[in-house]
Amino acid sequence: MSRLSRGAEAVMPPPGRRSRAGIEATLLVGGGIVAAITVLALVSLVWTPYDVGEINATERLATSSARHWLGTDKFGRDVVSLLMVGSRTTLLVGLVSVGVAAVIGVPLGILAAMVPKWWGEVLMRANDLLLAFPALLLAIMLTAVHGQGVVTAMIAIGISSIPSFARVVRSGAIGVMKTEYVVAARAAGRRPIAIALRHVLPNVGSLVIVQASVSFAIAVLAEAALSYLGLGAPPGTPSWGRMLQEGQELLFVAPRLEVFPGVAIALAVLGFNLLGDGLRDHFDPRLEDRR
Repeated sequence: MSRLSRGAEAVMPPPGRRSRAGIEATLLVGGGIVAAITVLALVSLVWTPYDVGEINATERLATSSARHWLGTDKFGRDVVSLLMVGSRTTLLVGLVSVGVAAVIGVPLGILAAMVPKWWGEVLMRANDLLLAFPALLLAIMLTAVHGQGVVTAMIAIGISSIPSFARVVRSGAIGVMKTEYVVAARAAGRRPIAIALRHVLPNVGSLVIVQASVSFAIAVLAEAALSYLGLGAPPGTPSWGRMLQEGQELLFVAPRLEVFPGVAIALAVLGFNLLGDGLRDHFDPRLEDRR
């Protein structure tokens, strides 16, 4: 092998692993998209071009203009204002559902790693049973009991995301439990709750952050799907999924009413997925030698 080829091999990252610059670019793009959506949602709390509850029949299905940048919907509501307020609904559902999943799934995963192996397997098999109840099925069940609403969607998405957190955290916690400092802490008679809080939880924190970012993307898509099917945001509540549902009957008359919320959903999912991928690679200990 020539000296030039050996030098190139030393510089190039191993197959399947991205360079540091690629990881930073992924984080930058994903973080930028998420930041833009967050700013849009925060601005909508204090200002929108028009009131989203204002119905103006005289401007129904107006095209893009200086007055309405993206036009209006079939009720005469400004599409930009609906997208801004819809981002708030999307982020709220994502935050609450991911929070519910993390609050339940993280302790469950740590517990499954710390108890005897037999009990850990029992907990994981019970955890796997939740995988048989996807968010859509849970939403249908909860809607039948409590009625349609954003809260119903948040609970359904949160419960369906618990298994992912539990499995990821258990996998990381098992490795932490084998380290010398944890073995020493157990030999010193430290209580399991102290070991979990002081040693296990901080060391699986990066896994929780990455899983939360990925689960947020799933929650955004799930909320849009549930609202589109009439199981999420009720009529009158701005939501990107609700906008898709309301605009589908005008697909061949005003396709922009489907394009704009669809693009917003796609960008949100892309942003959180890129952020999750970037964080996963950033926290990968195998990359330390290339930093």
